[in-house]
Amino acid sequence: MDVQGTVADGFEPVRDAFVRNFEQRGERGAAVTVYRGGHKVVDLWGGTRDVDGTAPWAVDTAQIVRSATKGVAAAVPLLLHQRGQLDLDAPVSTYWPEFKAGGKERALVRHLLSHQAGVPLLDRPLGPAEAQDGESGPRAVAAQQAVWEPGTDHGYHAQTYSWLIGELVKRVTGRTVGRWIAEEIARPLDADFWVGLPADEAHRVGRIGSVEVAAVGGELKLRPKRSVTEAYTDPASLTRRAFGAIDPLPDENDPAYRAAELPASAGISTARALARLYAAMIGPVDNGNRLFAPATLALARTEESAGPDRVLVVNTRFGLGFMLHGPAAPLLAPGSFGHPGRGGSLGFGDPESGIALGYVTNGMQKGVTADPRAQALVRAVRAAS
Repeated sequence: MDVQGTVADGFEPVRDAFVRNFEQRGERGAAVTVYRGGHKVVDLWGGTRDVDGTAPWAVDTAQIVRSATKGVAAAVPLLLHQRGQLDLDAPVSTYWPEFKAGGKERALVRHLLSHQAGVPLLDRPLGPAEAQDGESGPRAVAAQQAVWEPGTDHGYHAQTYSWLIGELVKRVTGRTVGRWIAEEIARPLDADFWVGLPADEAHRVGRIGSVEVAAVGGELKLRPKRSVTEAYTDPASLTRRAFGAIDPLPDENDPAYRAAELPASAGISTARALARLYAAMIGPVDNGNRLFAPATLALARTEESAGPDRVLVVNTRFGLGFMLHGPAAPLLAPGSFGHPGRGGSLGFGDPESGIALGYVTNGMQKGVTADPRAQALVRAVRAAS
C-alpha cells in the first residue's frame, strides 16, 4: 500500500497501523494526523479520494465527517461562554423564547450540549430540503414536545443537535454557526474545516460510501446486543426516530447537503484540520493560537450526563458537547474528550499527554462508535506516546 506523509521518530507504529487498515480492515481512502504539544507528529494519507473511484487521495483531500462535526460545533457555545456572551446555566428560552413550548421551559443551555434536552426526535420528520433550509429545523425543535423533562435523562440527539446548536448560536451572535466557525475558529487556525462547504472548495471533497470493515488478528468483532439491534430496526423506537429526524435520509454526496449548515452531521474536514482544532482546544498550536482557556477546557471534559443512553441503547458519557472516554467512545485516556462520526471518522484531544488526533475516511462502516480502523490508530498512538 502506497501511503504518503510523515511521522516523527517514535510514531512509526501509527504508520504501521494505518497501512494495515488498508491491507486488512477494508480501508479505501483515508488520512490521519496527530499533534503532540501543539506540533504535528503524524501526517499520513493514502488510497483513493472517492470510495468508488481510482483518483488518489491528495494531500488536501477533505471528507464529510458526520457526527465528528458535533465536537467542533460544541466549541462554539463554549467559546461564547468564555467570552461572556452565553450563560450555560440560563434557560434556552432566555436566548430563544419560542423554545419554551412543549414542556421545555426548564431546558438549560447545558442540556442542549449534553444531550439532555429531551428532543432527540421530531414527531414529523423533515425532508432533506426542509432540514437544510435553516428555518424549518429550528421551528420544528422549538415546537416539539419533550420526550422527557429536560435535565432528567439523556439520549443522543443525532440529528436535532443541528438545529438546537445552530439556532442558539444564531440567536446569541446574529451569525450562522457555519459562519461563526469559519470566522472565529477555522480561519484563525488555518484549518480546512467547514460547516457549509463553499462552492470553491467542493473539488477537494471525496465521495463517501459504505464498506465492510473486518476485524483482524487478535481483535474480536463483537455482535451488537439484541437490545441494540432491535432498537435500530424498530420504526417506533427512540433510536430509529432520532436518526430518522430527516426522512428520507439525505444523499451525503449531494452538493446541496454539503453546503448546508448542519453541525450535527455535515461538517467537511481534512484530518489535519480535525487534529489541529483539538490541539488548539487543549493548548497552543504552532502559530501560538489556542481556543480554550483552562477553565473552558475543564468544562469541555467534565461529565454532564452518563449511563444508559435512551437513543444509542448503550452507556454513554458526555461533557458539554463532547463525548468522553468510555466504552462507547474509546479515546486515548480517561481525560480525553472528542467525538466520533458514525461509520468511521474521529477527532479528540487528551490534555494530559498533549495528544490530538484527527482521522477521516471515505469508507463508512455500519457501526456508530468504536470503528476498528480508528481504534487501531488510537492504540498505536497510545503505544507511541
